[in-house]
Amino acid sequence: MAQTQQEALTTVETAKKLGLLPEEFEKIKSILGRTPNFTELSVYSVMWSEHCSYKNSIIWLKTLPKDGPHMLAKAGEENAGLVDIGDGLACAFKIESHNHPSAIEPYQGAATGVGGINRDIFTMGARPIAQLNSLRFGDINSAKTQWIMKGVVKGIGDYGNAFGIPTVGGEVFFDESFNVNPLVNAMSVGIVKIGETVSATSHGVGNPVFIVGSATGKDGIHGATFASTDITEDSAKDLPAVQVGDPFQEKLLLEASLEVIKTGAVIGMQDMGAAGITCSTSEMSAKGEHGMDVWLDKVPTRQANMQPFEILLSESQERMLIVVEKGKEAEVLRVFDKWDLNCEQIGVVTAGNRIKYYMHGELVGDVPADTLVLGGGAPVYEREYKEPAYFAESKKFKIEDVAEPDDYKAVMTHLISHPNIASKRWVYNQYDSMVGTINMSTNKPSDAAIVNIKGSKKALAMSVDCNSRYVNADPEAGCAIAVSEAARNIVCSGGEPSGVTNCLNFGNPYNPEVYWQFVSAIKGMSAACLKFKTPVTGGNVSFYNQSSYEGPVFPTPTIGMIGILDDKNLHTSLSFKNEGDVIYLIGENHNDINSSEYLYSFHKVKSSPAPHFNLDEEFNVHQAVKKTIASGIIESAHDCSDGGVFVNLTESAIQSGLGFDISTDKNFRKDAFLFGEAQSRVVVTVKKDDEIALVDILKSSGLTFSKLGFVRGKDVKIDDENYGSVSEFKKLYETSIEKIMNN
Repeated sequence: MAQTQQEALTTVETAKKLGLLPEEFEKIKSILGRTPNFTELSVYSVMWSEHCSYKNSIIWLKTLPKDGPHMLAKAGEENAGLVDIGDGLACAFKIESHNHPSAIEPYQGAATGVGGINRDIFTMGARPIAQLNSLRFGDINSAKTQWIMKGVVKGIGDYGNAFGIPTVGGEVFFDESFNVNPLVNAMSVGIVKIGETVSATSHGVGNPVFIVGSATGKDGIHGATFASTDITEDSAKDLPAVQVGDPFQEKLLLEASLEVIKTGAVIGMQDMGAAGITCSTSEMSAKGEHGMDVWLDKVPTRQANMQPFEILLSESQERMLIVVEKGKEAEVLRVFDKWDLNCEQIGVVTAGNRIKYYMHGELVGDVPADTLVLGGGAPVYEREYKEPAYFAESKKFKIEDVAEPDDYKAVMTHLISHPNIASKRWVYNQYDSMVGTINMSTNKPSDAAIVNIKGSKKALAMSVDCNSRYVNADPEAGCAIAVSEAARNIVCSGGEPSGVTNCLNFGNPYNPEVYWQFVSAIKGMSAACLKFKTPVTGGNVSFYNQSSYEGPVFPTPTIGMIGILDDKNLHTSLSFKNEGDVIYLIGENHNDINSSEYLYSFHKVKSSPAPHFNLDEEFNVHQAVKKTIASGIIESAHDCSDGGVFVNLTESAIQSGLGFDISTDKNFRKDAFLFGEAQSRVVVTVKKDDEIALVDILKSSGLTFSKLGFVRGKDVKIDDENYGSVSEFKKLYETSIEKIMNN
């Protein structure tokens, strides 16, 4: 391509400044057969960033299971996963990170994360019906963590509430490893009729290309590159890389997008997220095996005299790219005019594979679309990995080295008020959980969020899960536990697990020990997803979650899971129901306090293995719980996770106001029995008259199970000792985080 007056040739130094390696610069020169100009190099720098290309992760992501009984769109095929939920309906769902922006500008970083993930859903033609989030913060007592947390939660709440989609579930976890780099993972779930989805593709020579929605500004430029580097003390200087969102504009864009799809005029549609126009034009063109001429001067802009690379790389929010069937332009223009949104033709589909960018008639960029995208010409690396020294060191932990507590009430008070266990009411009270009146979990709390499907006897179950401490202790087992707990939550709520979306949050992939964590987590995820027949439908990889001065965060492969309740009457809550109900534990106890909140924060023992976990045991427990719920005799079901049996029972008591009277098993240490976090355990309650039926089902399942005691009174009684009233524990549980955050 002849160089224009505006576009000087680039050098390897230019490439380095844009985040490209010298060898990648040479590869670009080889692809083009010449030295790229600055616009072209900018295009490659964002499309070949880790955030867009997955160049350091794709080789392992391809090993994840992608087939399942309900699959309609496999990982990588569309903007989000798609599973068949019956009755002619499909569920679109996806989770993504907005970590780096949230570390620098928490409010907008989190808000635009919510906006972006919702666009991934409705750009497929699905209407978002529910949102969830998974958040990680540092020491809650530090002023910086509180500033980040307040900004993130307000950003999620303000955007989601204004957009009008309920936030139905989530998780919040605190650890000092997240002091500098918080994790903000947002999930969106939508419903669409099968056969009415639209694909992110481009084809048909001569078909017009439209940009719709908001005008393009200078916010978010090089945001994808920014997300592919470590956080440093100078990262605040990258503040222009953080986008600014407008939820009211997004609401209009949602309605307009769903309406325009119904016209039949749309060939393909894609959200403009990371890398903006660059990403949408290249990915749609590559998928459709066509080229595109794009006229950048036709793009509506918010600032005058924007340069070509600024227009291409801008990550301004609430924008879509639509390829329209030629001759039907008027129908599309009519819809967006009705919703008072920009709708401008900025290009045309061409034969071949070249994307040509023009500015005022001048060619400023000419690149092959298929060399920019995942699975095309983007580089693929297999990084070195090695087991970190801490892993072997943690195996030396022995429970015998930890003295049993003298004061069990002190442990109980510590755990029930710990920010990792206590109610997240301060957070979720800022979210609208009832808009749309489909959230079935508000008045009937369960381990998973349950969302009504109107006009059907079915409901959707959804959960986000990951214990970062377990994954840090043992990435393979820890990630398998994350999948298992998400599935366990859905099963305990009456559902059948269906599919997984993931958000893989790790440190710098060039660090062999960090990459070992990543590879090990993928192996654990694969094993668990195969066992539960929950294929990975897609998601997000977020590397570089570390600072130059505090190192990497705890590895956090967040699992978002969707399940189906074939009969919404099977929805099972976690709260105790009746005085005198019998309490049973399904699953096996162990003398195990590994990586528990009790060991980590009460005893301050930071190094230990992951808690006991066996995938076959886990699967068998799920099958037994399904049988008991299907039998109709279960009054409540709640899985044992953070805080162990004590927290499990206390949470069920808090929800109902009813107390419990149980006995521990003398074959186990009392602290391990009460506070250990060995996996594959579920607590259920039944009426006294149904106890024999429950025992018969559990015996036929061949599982270990035990009778704990009874739902009784208003107090917490263990081994004939009264540890206080449920109302006392409830006050600690519900006000702990509020007291810290409202100081």
